[in-house]
Amino acid sequence: MFSRYKKNGSGDGGGAKSGGGKVTQMPSTRPVQGGSAPAPKAAKPEAPAPAPSMRRALPKVAASASHADKERKRRERIGEIKLELHKALLDNLNLSALETATEQDLKAEIGSIAAEVLEEKGIVLNRDDRSQLNQELYDEVRGLGPLETLLKDDSVNDILVNGPQRIFVERDGKLELTDITFKDEKHLLRIIDKIVSAVGRRVDESNPYVDARLQDGSRFNAMVPPIAVDGSLVSIRKFKKEKLGIDDLVNFGAFSEEMAAYLQAAVATRLNVIVSGGTGSGKTTTLNALSSFIDNSERILTIEDTAELQLQQVHVGRMESRPPNVEGKGAVSQRDCLRNALRMRPDRIIVGETRGEEVIDMLQAMNTGHDGSMTTIHANSARDGVSRLENMIAMAGIEMPLKAVRSQISSAVNLIVQASRLQDGSRRMTSITEITGMEGEVISMQEIFRFQRVGLTPDNKIIGHFTATGVRSHFSERFRLWGFDLPPAIYEPVAAE
Repeated sequence: MFSRYKKNGSGDGGGAKSGGGKVTQMPSTRPVQGGSAPAPKAAKPEAPAPAPSMRRALPKVAASASHADKERKRRERIGEIKLELHKALLDNLNLSALETATEQDLKAEIGSIAAEVLEEKGIVLNRDDRSQLNQELYDEVRGLGPLETLLKDDSVNDILVNGPQRIFVERDGKLELTDITFKDEKHLLRIIDKIVSAVGRRVDESNPYVDARLQDGSRFNAMVPPIAVDGSLVSIRKFKKEKLGIDDLVNFGAFSEEMAAYLQAAVATRLNVIVSGGTGSGKTTTLNALSSFIDNSERILTIEDTAELQLQQVHVGRMESRPPNVEGKGAVSQRDCLRNALRMRPDRIIVGETRGEEVIDMLQAMNTGHDGSMTTIHANSARDGVSRLENMIAMAGIEMPLKAVRSQISSAVNLIVQASRLQDGSRRMTSITEITGMEGEVISMQEIFRFQRVGLTPDNKIIGHFTATGVRSHFSERFRLWGFDLPPAIYEPVAAE
């Protein structure tokens, strides 16, 4: 039955057997019928040349720090020396006395111990390397180690750590890789633990992520293994020591002088304002700038997850939410703060960011006598911002007809300011939109100002200009009654230069 699969015997299909039972196909000797040789195969036509691609060729350059091997080896050597010296410092320094030691005394003590250890080991360093080593040792003992240099650099906006060997920074809206590294994962975890323990938090395998605030107000977030696969992830949004005002933002090209005049009238006449935008688009900076138009006689309460607002008025009460403790108790949400704020006789309430169920209380505050309140939300446009408010109300578990939800939003919110970070890293106020009421079951809106993009330079810089849309403000009469009689010319469209 299965004879043709046997190694020996008949039934091999006419083929000759080779050693080891392998069947070898013999060439056929039967003459071709008709006595003629087989016709040669026709040559295949050449394939047409591929059409040129319309895509622009992208440079395939991996992100890398620009430093020579010699410099890298020098840093590695100094890093090894620093590790040994750090152990010596822990053995010799009186850690309990560090809290009261002045910076000058501590640096002198570190320099003395470092010089003694270097002499014992026979290590010779030049003056610059020795000074740098002493500063890094001081940063390890009193500061945040390798991150300290970046925190002191005013040109850095964000610090992003992807494991111990890859630290990125954002400058002028662009990310770049630095040549600063941690020794290993343990070194990075020690710095993370130092930050979070200072604010009464902890991070470990059972609680692998944490939000905190540095002493200077910078926002800190960390996620550690096993959730972070290739090493701990850290992001630091640096706190601006100098608050940017409206004039600064106009000079930087974030918006135009006409838009600034309009926003001043809107805030001063107590319109409820929402600043909308994506992550890193400048929402908090815009909110800070708008708050400068609030009269000094008003009582303002601010509510934030991480205190970032820098209001300059006299009568300001600041609140910050709190996560649960180790036992899962003691949490204070933004909604708890907002409910309590309503009983504290505020003229205006400013919520750093509305992202959850606190939206209900925020809208009710705007609708019940707290005119001029402000907040930020994450959205890509004014219309998306309204949809996001609807979604947050739904997620809060409030069963309310959609028309009633939209009616609540349209009566509470007067103005949506859209902030965006463009592809060249610049941050612009791309739209100012008024909410004018309801038309049937749809919220009616009208855009007053926008940023009109017209092109891109060869070095990828955005070309565009700010312009009015030609629509007169719905609140023009309100502005006039409050003493802000804006000239009609600011609503006229501006042609591209």
